Amino acid sequence: MSSGNSVSPSFEKVQASLARRYARERRFRAMGLGAILLGLSFVAILFITIIGNGYTAFWQTYIRLPVYLDPQVIDPQGTRDPEVIRQASFRKLVRQPLREMFREVKGRRDKRLLYKLLSDDAPHEVQQRVIDDPSLIGRKVELWLLADDEVDMLVKGHIPRETLLEGRKAKLVGWVDRLQAEGRIEKRFNVPFFTRGDSREPEQAGIAGAAAGSFYTLLVTLLLSFPIGVAAAIYLEEFAPKNRLTDLIEVNINNLAAVPSIVFGLLGLAVFINWFGLPRSAPLVGGLVLTLMTLPTIIIAGRAALKSVPPSIREAALGIGASHMQTVTHHVLPLALPGMLTGAIIGMAQALGETAPLLMIGMVAFIVDIPQGPLDPATVLPVQIYLWADSPERAFVERTSAAIMVLLAFLIAMNALAIVLRRRFERRW
Repeated sequence: MSSGNSVSPSFEKVQASLARRYARERRFRAMGLGAILLGLSFVAILFITIIGNGYTAFWQTYIRLPVYLDPQVIDPQGTRDPEVIRQASFRKLVRQPLREMFREVKGRRDKRLLYKLLSDDAPHEVQQRVIDDPSLIGRKVELWLLADDEVDMLVKGHIPRETLLEGRKAKLVGWVDRLQAEGRIEKRFNVPFFTRGDSREPEQAGIAGAAAGSFYTLLVTLLLSFPIGVAAAIYLEEFAPKNRLTDLIEVNINNLAAVPSIVFGLLGLAVFINWFGLPRSAPLVGGLVLTLMTLPTIIIAGRAALKSVPPSIREAALGIGASHMQTVTHHVLPLALPGMLTGAIIGMAQALGETAPLLMIGMVAFIVDIPQGPLDPATVLPVQIYLWADSPERAFVERTSAAIMVLLAFLIAMNALAIVLRRRFERRW
């Protein structure tokens, strides 16, 4: 007989097995935690890079100059007619203060470099000020004018001073330093970035046109995809007979949700533009293409929301004499609507970030004017980011990152709205 303190071999095997199992569980947990931390680190690097490159775009460099608004140049007849003012040479008026402040600049090449301190849009800024307030004519006014993108990058520190000091632009650095010492250079909040359309000049480029194009495109998408998707989900879940045809439709809907988005762009190019003759680069066509792309997501989310309604709700409504249609419209649909709205918002967020299908229908065009409707030529935020990322100027790098920050803010807001709606209206059974 074995003593009371002895341990049986089977017990030792069980203990060893438990030790190995616990060790495997600890390794699995460590791997899972490591994967999460690795993913979060990549996301953190992404956000830090984007914010680090883009936050300076929300500030723009301006130069304060004493501009004499010569009436002989602007309005010799004194009519104060806006059309006469628009034809005046404001470029000459804007350059005059620079010549007076830097009288030592004599050569033609040096003068051209001196004039590069200001953006090409500076004369238009002064012109608009005079049109808005003709009483300024004949006065010397201190005006804050938009600086050139190279000056802006120099002031923000994105261009190393040593790079410019090696070439003929060393004089530009000296002029900027002198203006800064006199308090004539200042960084202000970049309002034009949010109010202007695209431009070849970085300091003049804004996202207003792309934001308006995204708004009209998503509006068309929402007005078409939500009612069609909800109707399709209700029919397939509540009314469609269960046969091979409906099974085939369900399989195709699930497959369409995984189709690459560029395929929908090719479809839109072939059908809406080449066949129906709709205008290229219009939010209407972009909305139609994105409707096709988001419909599977909305239908699948809508069916899932309808399935989540307990059968007892339907049975109770039918038991008190309601028809099938009344049961669905008065009882099932109101309870499933929060889930459907959540799916629609997620679909809209997906559509907001799409680029490939819109490139195929011509929304990659260079659009300066802000669209006023769904039929006007337009682009969208993701395509605008794509265009700026392809530009060689250093100033477009910060504007690209800033536009990405704005796009991410919209996407986060839309997903947060979906979460709020789900928690606010979802009912647990």
